[in-house]
Amino acid sequence: MAKIRGVAIITKRKNIEAKAAATKIAGMLGAKGVRAFAVSPLKIRGCETLEQDKVKDRVDLIFAIGGDGTTLKAFRTIPGDLPLLSINVGGHRGILSEVYAENMESAIKGIIDGRGFYDSRIRIQAVAGRAALPPALNEILLTRADLSRTPTISIKLMGDEIKHRMDGIVVSTPTGSTGHNLSLGGPVLHEGMSCLILTPIAPVNKMPQLVIPVEEIVVKSSHKSHLIIDGQESFVVEAGREVRISQHALGVKFLRLQKKGMRQLAKLGF
Repeated sequence: MAKIRGVAIITKRKNIEAKAAATKIAGMLGAKGVRAFAVSPLKIRGCETLEQDKVKDRVDLIFAIGGDGTTLKAFRTIPGDLPLLSINVGGHRGILSEVYAENMESAIKGIIDGRGFYDSRIRIQAVAGRAALPPALNEILLTRADLSRTPTISIKLMGDEIKHRMDGIVVSTPTGSTGHNLSLGGPVLHEGMSCLILTPIAPVNKMPQLVIPVEEIVVKSSHKSHLIIDGQESFVVEAGREVRISQHALGVKFLRLQKKGMRQLAKLGF
């Protein structure tokens, strides 16, 4: 791993524990001659504030301090080709995390000394009409807007079309297989695989989850719907409008310290 010159820090803005960890990390980096930046609008003691459009030119690495939500948001905020270290401070399970509060100091020392490797993941993106929506690392969820009506959802994939009445559909990456997909009874996949999972939500007629190659999927609902990106950003899709979901041009890179097989299983309690 190349020498690190600068690190940009993204953290939970209202979490005291995460912000204290960010301040401590900034001091550790400075003592080792590595510049620490806070990504605007975040302000961290000991860090210079850096606008988002300047991040790629000034830093080599991103630290996301918080839970999985912070990591997901960070990947939508920063350029996709910058590697990210996910530090779970003030989060919950931290399925995406590599470092925790208790091993934070030793981990960062190791990274500065050149240890670590990159773990690449695919992302997906939805296009509704002419609007390209933000990329998703975990999943894209299409769900009904009117809770009193069950829409018919059309799914076109690999030259076939499936139509079912259901509450919605989740399109997950392998990284997102432990999210909504798992909650709905879907399979947990190794995060390094290149495939997608289609998980129906409450279909009137039984429909299985599908694991398919990474190809374009076209989804359309007979009723007004909400399209939700990684559980964080929501968009309205009018009835009958096609939503095209495909692999995003830029994947993401995690910085890892230890090689693990099915790393998600231990964090899920298995």
